[in-house]
Amino acid sequence: MQALLPDPISRMHVSRASLSGNPAGPYGRASRCAMWPKPGTPRQAAGDPPLPAGADDKQLPVQHSCAIKRAMNLRAFFALTSALAVTLPAPLLAQAPEYQHPEQVIHHVTAPVNPALLEAFGIAGSDLPFDTGYRIGVLDNGLKFIIRQNGTPAGQGMVYLWINTGSLGEEEDQAGFAHFLEHMAFNGSTRVPEGEMVHLLEREGLAFGPDTNASTGFDRTLYQLNLPRNDPALLDTALMLMRETASELTLDPDAVAREIGVVQSELRVRDTYQLKNSLAQLKFLYPGAAFAENWLGGSPESVGTATSQRLRDFYTRWYRPDNAAIIVVGDFDAAAVEAAVRQHFAGWTAPTVEEPANAGPFDFARAGETQVWLDPALAEQVTATRTAPWIDRPDTVATRRERVLREIGYAIVNRRLQRLQRDENPPFRGAGFVTEEVFQEARSTSLVVQAAEGEWQRGLAAAQEEYRRALQFGFTPAEVAEQVANLRASLEANAAGAATRDNRNFITGALTLLEDAQVPTTPQSALERFIQHEPLITPEAVLAALQADAVSLDNPLIRYSGRTAPAGGEAALRAAWDAGMATPLVAREEAAAGQFAYTDFGPVGTVASDVVEPLLGIRTITFANGLKLNLKRTDLQENRVSVQLNIDGGELLDTRENPLATAMTSSLITGGLGAHTLDELVTILAGKQVGINIGAGDETFQLSGTTTPGDLELQLQLIAAAVTDPGYRPTGEEQYRRSLANFFARINATPASTLGNALGGILSDGDPRFTLQSPEAYQALTFAGLRQSIGERWQNGAMELALVGDFDEEATIALVARTLGALPPRETAFGEYTENRVRSFTADRSPRTLYHQGEANQALIRMMWPTRDGEDLRAALELDLLGRVLRLQLTDSLREQLGQTYSPVADSNTSRVYPGWGTMSVGAEIAPDQVEAARAAILDVVSALRAAPVDADVLQRARAPLIETYENLLKTNGGWIGLVDRAQTQPDRLQRYMAGQETIRSVTAEDLHAMAQRYLDPAQRLEIVVLPEPAAQQ
Repeated sequence: MQALLPDPISRMHVSRASLSGNPAGPYGRASRCAMWPKPGTPRQAAGDPPLPAGADDKQLPVQHSCAIKRAMNLRAFFALTSALAVTLPAPLLAQAPEYQHPEQVIHHVTAPVNPALLEAFGIAGSDLPFDTGYRIGVLDNGLKFIIRQNGTPAGQGMVYLWINTGSLGEEEDQAGFAHFLEHMAFNGSTRVPEGEMVHLLEREGLAFGPDTNASTGFDRTLYQLNLPRNDPALLDTALMLMRETASELTLDPDAVAREIGVVQSELRVRDTYQLKNSLAQLKFLYPGAAFAENWLGGSPESVGTATSQRLRDFYTRWYRPDNAAIIVVGDFDAAAVEAAVRQHFAGWTAPTVEEPANAGPFDFARAGETQVWLDPALAEQVTATRTAPWIDRPDTVATRRERVLREIGYAIVNRRLQRLQRDENPPFRGAGFVTEEVFQEARSTSLVVQAAEGEWQRGLAAAQEEYRRALQFGFTPAEVAEQVANLRASLEANAAGAATRDNRNFITGALTLLEDAQVPTTPQSALERFIQHEPLITPEAVLAALQADAVSLDNPLIRYSGRTAPAGGEAALRAAWDAGMATPLVAREEAAAGQFAYTDFGPVGTVASDVVEPLLGIRTITFANGLKLNLKRTDLQENRVSVQLNIDGGELLDTRENPLATAMTSSLITGGLGAHTLDELVTILAGKQVGINIGAGDETFQLSGTTTPGDLELQLQLIAAAVTDPGYRPTGEEQYRRSLANFFARINATPASTLGNALGGILSDGDPRFTLQSPEAYQALTFAGLRQSIGERWQNGAMELALVGDFDEEATIALVARTLGALPPRETAFGEYTENRVRSFTADRSPRTLYHQGEANQALIRMMWPTRDGEDLRAALELDLLGRVLRLQLTDSLREQLGQTYSPVADSNTSRVYPGWGTMSVGAEIAPDQVEAARAAILDVVSALRAAPVDADVLQRARAPLIETYENLLKTNGGWIGLVDRAQTQPDRLQRYMAGQETIRSVTAEDLHAMAQRYLDPAQRLEIVVLPEPAAQQ
């Protein structure tokens, strides 16, 4: 079960990191963000379940910036999110290994796979049954292809070009060229003129960024197209563009010169305190290693030396068919896709060259060194690390068996640390114990502790004690059973939902096959292996596997990062570690698990009305107690049910007198339930596919989760318990308060965060509801105050419950009748809150200048105009399209023509909560000396849109992706839930959806011209510039 612990200032809609954690565990499938590397860590193969997790055990508070492209798998240091999560025993639907005893091997019979192909993909020696749903092959020129026919979501597909090189393929004088070349893929080729590739795809409905993207890592480069349709012509276009990228880039000298500024802009924007901390940490842990010294993207200086010929040298060396692969997954005929791949790529030829150098060298004897790294925005953190040689583990039944054992061990250690984190007086804000493989050359074990300010020594001692206790005394049967239950539940859920796995699941399986020689297996075969071997997962086996894998933390490398230096400096850090290692230990006592206390909510509720609305076939039911229930059964994702409850109130309860009334709502689950602490729930609900997220939306409180049909009753009981008996325990308050110092320390750390935290107050003339309050105001918040603010609404406010997915309608109605439908009578109508719906745009349009505390080469300009609310569908869509047109035009001018910014911003926001409220926002992150030029470029674009209707092609490129969004919205349960959740109390949303596409298609260039003339008067703009603090410029 999952729950979220957001940033303490969630009320302010500040940008926040995902808090759900990496579902695959320390060795599992990594979630990769845009251009970072994977240091060769074997991830899970396709078809296997998620690793067992000790709730938020992977949520280490490590400083991390997902800088240029995708995230590192050195999860001990980087891929662990900097925000702390609260996660109950969620059987997350990802991939994981299995346990198998050597004497109990299960032999599977599958369709034969050409042994030569298995050899080519590096898996010929594995005894795992290959999932023959994957169609794999190698062309005569050496190009590999992986094809998977898949109908989820229907009518869509994904095409990837994988190049087996990244920054590690660069020579010393080529730093950043791998990433630069990725940029040039969008800037002209033999058959596609400069700038036309993106335009071509936009006309087909692919948005630049979400659907058309690329990423560069240390040892791979990926080009990605998400196809909104599965027609053969679009697939042919996608493959043509991938072939152009692979071998036909023109690398025009003028285009290279223009792109230098764009690449430098990206590096400038990413150059934050998180990145600097990460780089310093890598160089401390792996001094002299190629991947630590030759960081992704290079530097502005090295990028500035790029020329057409120098990029071509890199291009011709590494972009070769024998060093590349094509991946196609989606609703296509696999044989037809293979024929198309052969047609486009068979003629690609290039000479072979030597493989790139290793990522090292690594000094495995290095120990006893200490580093202190300070930055005003960093949280207090101590990391102890040792590195040892990599252990080669080919992907076999036996190695997956071993992996499960050690992952259970890590999960239990982290589960213990999590318990300490949830004490009434916790020793740390978060802690974790992980071992991570580094480029198949090394492995590093780390104990990571994030403490409250000034409490690092106490936190480190507590974490050390738990780490040592685990490795000395091992684990209890109950601890192992909890993790096994979670793993079993995940395997069962994966097997039950195998037929409707998402395309991304198979993309990840293909990448792990290419990069880590991990055999794709089916979820059913993984479940069968686990069933046979589960009895052999014992505490003794788990401890032995953990001890064999973890590098001993004797005399480790110790690194401190934070805002202020530790008292006593490096010597104090080393002395504290040595003292902790000498502390006497006692074995852990077995803790008894309780029973879930919330199964009886009173007499079964009765149905007062039951009708099916005609537009989308949503079944709408009202219970006698006032509960509204909306049901939409789908076959889009087998064995999954999405549940969302709306309760009247939300942020409309925040007033000018009490602007933080609902601020702690998202932390409510940290206080547990009346009968159970949050930690007790983790154990009680082990092995159950249930979860709960609680938050305050614009006008309702929302409680949501995703479950299976078999666990739906428990999911409903959990939500009903959260409504009727929230725990409000002080432990939740303490976790909230401990997050505040870090939040306020970094609110001005970058131009974007500075603007984001000040913008609400500027636009509203300081209206407290939309203005960041003082740290003291947040420190003063309590659960008692939250109960006083929201308790009456939770007890009496109108409720609307939505369920979407794979369920039996009659059985589900009966389950609701025994839970939320059985609660005492409530109000039936959601409140108007007329006074709190008043929101106005400032009349003071004088230019504003804000100052950030980040790098001196970073600035930001933002222009905003008041528009209108979203009640009129056509007007709202016209403004949306106008914003999209602005973004396209700004991309062409600011990025492509002037080379000033990596990602211009242009967005329309039309509210349906605050009458009359709407904004158009336009801007970019730039260098301080580019402010005047950026201002002129933005105003030129705005003035041109006001002067004459936009070109028809630009309108089509803005319109097509929006139409495809509508076309594909109801192909996922997530799309349906947005319509089903308020189907009774806001039925006009259904009507708006039905009318949306036709309305979008009918919008003309003249309509947008009129909108621009009406709302985008340059004289009426509010302009905000964010500059570095004067001291930072000196």
